[in-house]
Amino acid sequence: MSQLRLDPLTGRWIVISSDRADRPALFAPRLPSAQEDPTRCPFCLGNEEATPPALDTYGPDVAWRVRVVPNLYPAFSGSEPMAVRNSGPVFTEAPASGIHEVVVFSPDHDLGWPDFEDDQAHLLMSAVRDRIAEHAAVPGIRYSQFITNSGREAGASLDHPHGQLLGIPFVPVELMAEQAGFSRFAGACLLCTILDAEEEVRHRVVTADDRVLVVCPYWSGTPYEMLVIPRAHEALAHRAQPPDLGAVATAVRDALARLRRTVGNVAYNVVLHYSPFRSAADFHWHVHLLPKVTTRAGFELGTGVFINIVPPEFAAAELRAAVAASG
Repeated sequence: MSQLRLDPLTGRWIVISSDRADRPALFAPRLPSAQEDPTRCPFCLGNEEATPPALDTYGPDVAWRVRVVPNLYPAFSGSEPMAVRNSGPVFTEAPASGIHEVVVFSPDHDLGWPDFEDDQAHLLMSAVRDRIAEHAAVPGIRYSQFITNSGREAGASLDHPHGQLLGIPFVPVELMAEQAGFSRFAGACLLCTILDAEEEVRHRVVTADDRVLVVCPYWSGTPYEMLVIPRAHEALAHRAQPPDLGAVATAVRDALARLRRTVGNVAYNVVLHYSPFRSAADFHWHVHLLPKVTTRAGFELGTGVFINIVPPEFAAAELRAAVAASG
């Protein structure tokens, strides 16, 4: 029997429908990339001239380990103020000013976040922190979204593991919804409460240590969705203490590795959320891990209500067992 569960972060209802998991072709395999020739990859070592000059490089210039470059095809660019203009009764527009950067995770074309050693994962998160801090100081930038799209289904156009950082002149709707969730939960931090409650029942915990908890949230909207919550209460990711930042980096690495061992080499998105810049509202930074194993159909697109065919309790049990089963 299906069940409705409320996502307290966004106020969105989710349908948990395990009966639908009996349908054939349950999970979508990752599609082959359109980028077939790694020797022409603009993100590989030796091909640096294929990108604009680096904004930041971590490691020796001739043997860099993480590289940040401007996006050649930016969705947001320029410094024009966000002046809203109405050109009709329902036609409202503004300049898409802002910043769009690419974070190249490593020089290795075939080495992704699930494969990194601790030091590489920590270096990657340090680079993201540094760039977010740079964006926060830019007038007119109200939020900077870090994302990873891995696989064509997740929106990646290149195989080489990388992420994107988009500094934008407004607060996006998803962040506003999460801010409202924190505001509704007056008297305590919503994510601190979720962390304590999930540890108490243990049904949906994937991994836990003294700095980070990884859970398949109670309201998971997609199979094997995970939420990475640092224990230290901090609103802004770029102000997190280095040990907490590093712990989140390795927790994401371990969670993605468990995902791959459980359901195979599926596409996924990694989404970092933290408080909008210059906001005084309560928040707690966190990371969403969103596997692309099913397709959203008409009902989900038409209503915004997700249907999850793998209850998070089952998903968490499988993910916990993944490392032990692999030896």
